[in-house]
Amino acid sequence: MVQVSSVNIRPGVNVLSVLPHLNYKSWFALAEFVDNSIQSSIDNKRALKAVGGSQYKLRVDIAFDVAGNMIAIKDNAGGIASADYQRAFRPAEIPPNAAGLSEFGMGMKSAACWFAPNWSVRSSALGENIERTVIFDIDEIVHDRIEELNVLSTRVAEEKHYTEVRLENIRRFPRGKTIHKIKEHLSSIYRGYIREGSLALFVDGEQLVYDEPAILTAPSYRDPSGDPVVWKREIDFDLGDGKSASGFVAIRETASTRLAGLALFRRKRLIMGSADEAYRPEDIFGRSNTYPYQRIFGEIHLKGFFVSHTKDGIKWEESEDEFLRKLRKVLSEEGFPLLQQAREHRTKASVKGVRKDAAAALNATAANLNDATLSAPGVDADAPIPPQDVPTPPPPEDEALPDLESGDMEQAEFKLRFRSESWIVGMELSYADDDADWLTIQDRPSITDPEPRRVTVRVAMLHPFMVQFPTMDTDSFTAILNIAAAMALAEVVAAELADKKPTAIRRYTNEILRNQMSKGAMGE
Repeated sequence: MVQVSSVNIRPGVNVLSVLPHLNYKSWFALAEFVDNSIQSSIDNKRALKAVGGSQYKLRVDIAFDVAGNMIAIKDNAGGIASADYQRAFRPAEIPPNAAGLSEFGMGMKSAACWFAPNWSVRSSALGENIERTVIFDIDEIVHDRIEELNVLSTRVAEEKHYTEVRLENIRRFPRGKTIHKIKEHLSSIYRGYIREGSLALFVDGEQLVYDEPAILTAPSYRDPSGDPVVWKREIDFDLGDGKSASGFVAIRETASTRLAGLALFRRKRLIMGSADEAYRPEDIFGRSNTYPYQRIFGEIHLKGFFVSHTKDGIKWEESEDEFLRKLRKVLSEEGFPLLQQAREHRTKASVKGVRKDAAAALNATAANLNDATLSAPGVDADAPIPPQDVPTPPPPEDEALPDLESGDMEQAEFKLRFRSESWIVGMELSYADDDADWLTIQDRPSITDPEPRRVTVRVAMLHPFMVQFPTMDTDSFTAILNIAAAMALAEVVAAELADKKPTAIRRYTNEILRNQMSKGAMGE
């Protein structure tokens, strides 16, 4: 065992002052520490199992201390051996084995400096009875041009093996949704190790798991009544110059604009496409409003490629076009047309899957429009409605809306005034029948009191028109519901005014959309 009393960090002074300005994201910076832990467990696999038994598993804990403005990352890997100390703390010192996850000799240093001006590393190496601690104060190192740091040593039991990095006075402390994103991205980045059971990764005491997307099992779009097919395609092709790509591409059972896409791996570790930052080249996926963009996902393992020093990008050089050309060819083969299936497959279940967003849009529409007043520019909202030449006809019987069970419907209502008349508009979203008309209207004139009038508008959510858009969000649903309500009210008003001009409905629809259902009209 080498005696270590200090470590030389040359040329650390200049390099360390630049590291805080790297273009990191929190999850990729934290991943640098996890990479080191994984590589240490791989390098010391046999010795770790000899000490911990055949059931040994690498455990990495990441803890956020908000009150103390500190992040701690601790593992039970092999620790930093005394012989490796000079190399481990010197920036850009490439390790002897650069074929693993720790290839640039910068990961721990760059990530730690990006997070915090003060950080320390405490480690006990497997088979050594000394715990060593190195403390970095970046401002002091840069100001005083310090090139050597003291190592604090303490005796421990020889079977102890761990490394703990403590980041203090955090510059960019993750909070709220960022913590959730860190968990989501780290579970995605290390899904291969989590999946095989070689890594237990914890964040704030929560063990991370990777949620495997369900793969679509359905008949081919060419034969909707045929046997179900599992829409997953294995790929493996050569890209020349020692480069290759292998893995799988599949269709998601439930479409997702946020989570569909490809994940690109190298050495089992994800480089591009984690969580909601998937790799979706337009040559394969099309634009964001297309079905392939929302449905296709996969895992591609690349060999022979270099990556960026922050390990969040592939250095394609001239290979990306060839990769995409071959991938598209494989996914479009006549015998298994996965791309075409992603474009053509339709499912009512996908519409039901976003029912929560549709209900939220319905309630938001009602809240925004309630008690608002419709009035076109230059029109007196209180002017009386001119007498009609034709009496209002009773609603035809075939316009009566059939009753629906509560589980088949979402509903809300709002009040408004249009051309000096009060209205109550009831909006219903029907999930009961895919044969119903997309828009159904029921006008119920009040017999005892002409105000307010009631109009019920029902939108068939399983209509083929709606099924075309299985991943609409709340804003998209709001737009459609506004249009449906405006069309319904315009039709009723046109009938009330006995307006025989076919452009009347369009004219009133435009008036309602502009003056009642636009942001300016609602005071937003």
